[in-house]
Amino acid sequence: MTMTQFPGFTSSETFTQIPDSWIRLMNEIDDIAELKVTLYAIWRIEHMEGNFRALSEAEFAAEALGLKIDEIQRGLGKALERGILLKSEREADVFYFLNSPRGRLSVEAFAKGQIKASSSSYVPSKSNVFKLYEENIGALTPLLADMLREAEREYPGAWFEEAFEIAVTRNVRNWKYVEAILRRWKENGKDERRDSQDSVKDAKRYTEGEFSEFFRRD
Repeated sequence: MTMTQFPGFTSSETFTQIPDSWIRLMNEIDDIAELKVTLYAIWRIEHMEGNFRALSEAEFAAEALGLKIDEIQRGLGKALERGILLKSEREADVFYFLNSPRGRLSVEAFAKGQIKASSSSYVPSKSNVFKLYEENIGALTPLLADMLREAEREYPGAWFEEAFEIAVTRNVRNWKYVEAILRRWKENGKDERRDSQDSVKDAKRYTEGEFSEFFRRD
């Protein structure tokens, strides 16, 4: 099997903090399923906002981890047995928390009904792109939510607010317009000293050129 060449990390992308004890744990984990679900949990929970920071089994399965459902369940089981993750249940809801000071308090509070799970807690980005979309463009649909999650994985969180601001200034309240700005910054580099009009002109090329018929202005 041919290995895909990784182009390297960039200076503009965000990084996720991991605890120092992970280095020791990494040497002990010999199951790729446990390794993947643990790393995913650390990354996703680290980028959550709010008091409730946990994941359901369905959220692990929904991501492209390269694992089958039985492998995800096995990985979660081993992470629980090792003590990396904690599990808490209330009625029909089951969630997995990191075994951290915050996580241990949340497990107990959730089981007692002192905190509740909410969809807003699952947004995996401190840029709050979901809120930016709803405030500047309109209501979310499941398809758009998936597109925003994909964008959060591809672009630095700090770029979203500025990209939405440019779209609003141009009165083009359309996700494709915002995405065009983000794509340009990623492909050509985002120079903070450069006038944002360059980004507007590039986005205009996507929305007013030969493909403009595909982009509805709301």
